[in-house]
Amino acid sequence: MNVPENLKYSKDHEWISIDGNVGTIGVTDYAQGELGDVVFVDVDSGLSEIKKGESFGTIEAVKTVSDMYAPCTGKVLEVNGKLSDAPESINSDPYGEGWIIKVEINDMSELSDLLDAEDYKELIGA
Repeated sequence: MNVPENLKYSKDHEWISIDGNVGTIGVTDYAQGELGDVVFVDVDSGLSEIKKGESFGTIEAVKTVSDMYAPCTGKVLEVNGKLSDAPESINSDPYGEGWIIKVEINDMSELSDLLDAEDYKELIGA
């Protein structure tokens, strides 16, 4: 199970990497493994803002459809357009090519309740 040390994690299995006030968000290696083969990612291309704890889209796999929840509030800067043609990159590279959205984080203090790698490993029993 891949749980990079440099990321923060939500209890809903999203990850966020932080560079200044920009957050890149995706789903964890654990989540993609539980979902199975990802076949579609639905994030509204017109999405302008996400709110912490609210769904910002869905991820569809062969087995199920699951909501993705925002780990912070922020202005959407970019949606990973490559996922339209290659949603399976979430399975093969969840922390790289499989990122989902980039946001300008409104309030960095919202990240304080996210898990570090050790706490996330404990959550998933890894």
